[in-house]
Amino acid sequence: MLSWEQLPALLAQPGQIASAQQVVRQRAWVEISDRALSTNVRHLRQLLGPQTDLMAVVKADAYGHGALKVAQTVLAAGASWLAVATLQEGVELRAGGIEAPILLLGASNTPEEVEAIARWKLQPTLGAVQQALVFSETLAALGQTLPVHLKLDTGMSRLGTLWTDAVGFGRFVAQLPNLSVASVYSHLATADDPDPTIARQQHRRFTEAIGALRAANLAPPRLHLANSAAMLSDRALHYDLVRVGLALYGLYPAAHLREAVALRPVMQVKARVTQVKTIPAGSGVSYGHLFVTDRPLRVAVVGIGYADGVPRNLSNRLEVLLRGQRVRQIGAIAMDQLMLDVDAVPDVQAGETAVLLGTDGNAAISADEWAQKLGTISWEILCGFKHRLPRVSTTD
Repeated sequence: MLSWEQLPALLAQPGQIASAQQVVRQRAWVEISDRALSTNVRHLRQLLGPQTDLMAVVKADAYGHGALKVAQTVLAAGASWLAVATLQEGVELRAGGIEAPILLLGASNTPEEVEAIARWKLQPTLGAVQQALVFSETLAALGQTLPVHLKLDTGMSRLGTLWTDAVGFGRFVAQLPNLSVASVYSHLATADDPDPTIARQQHRRFTEAIGALRAANLAPPRLHLANSAAMLSDRALHYDLVRVGLALYGLYPAAHLREAVALRPVMQVKARVTQVKTIPAGSGVSYGHLFVTDRPLRVAVVGIGYADGVPRNLSNRLEVLLRGQRVRQIGAIAMDQLMLDVDAVPDVQAGETAVLLGTDGNAAISADEWAQKLGTISWEILCGFKHRLPRVSTTD
């Protein structure tokens, strides 16, 4: 990614490149709306009671939005905790000046990881006895105590101790030196499903486990269970914290949750038209000639491709906004470029902006649309945009 420190040399020749923003928007870029992000946080906070804090999930580079800038924005807007998946993600936030509590959702198992977690004041998840032992022994050698979060598996079958073993695990951790239990939590597998049967089963298991912990005088100071879908679907799942990811970024985990709160997508993906030409009837377009013209056709080449995060499987199925109109993408999407049929848009010129995701006038294309065409989920679409696409903050 082009760094701002590299720009002075590029800006040195008058009349060539006028500003840093022009540099990063030369080919293709991702726009991140600070206003939309802040507004989403405020709208989500309004759904919570005064006893419930919002934990912003900023793993995977904040779902492709840029973790440090997103963390700064959401904390200013009302989030009080952050969550990441990996040790490196947490360290990068701390190195960037973030002081808020950061929950590490992934598993850490080595003394080296424990030392780094302690050094950078992260809060790890513990889900197994051996893991807890490594943390306790390493922290004892360091002479430090660390807040830890106990993970219960209530039906996700991923990280965590089985909910039926909550008391045994809680009692084991409680007697270990240098560990301070900050919360007990679990994760719902089907909170976005209109059928709440499995989510309710998991909730019952979580409730039973917490009741057993309290009966054993092992009551945790905080509980959390809800992800974005659970937060939007059932206030009974809010507890002391809600872990909100997708909704922060303005997308809904499921269509039936759209009425719960007003959200606005934070990300837009844009690219420049780099050449326009007319090709004759019978011309093959791009690799493999997956598209062949049946008439003379005006074609615009756009400087973005699958190496930037536009899935190749969208070839001949993608639509792009140009001057507020939907135009079809034709031929195979290449590594760095794709082609558009612009017959319906008069006098398109190189340098114009094509909107792949986002709005242009009254028209809009969403990550949900791409996901539906690909048979995947919007989370994967957002996380797919590569770092050679500069992230540009906007106040729109």
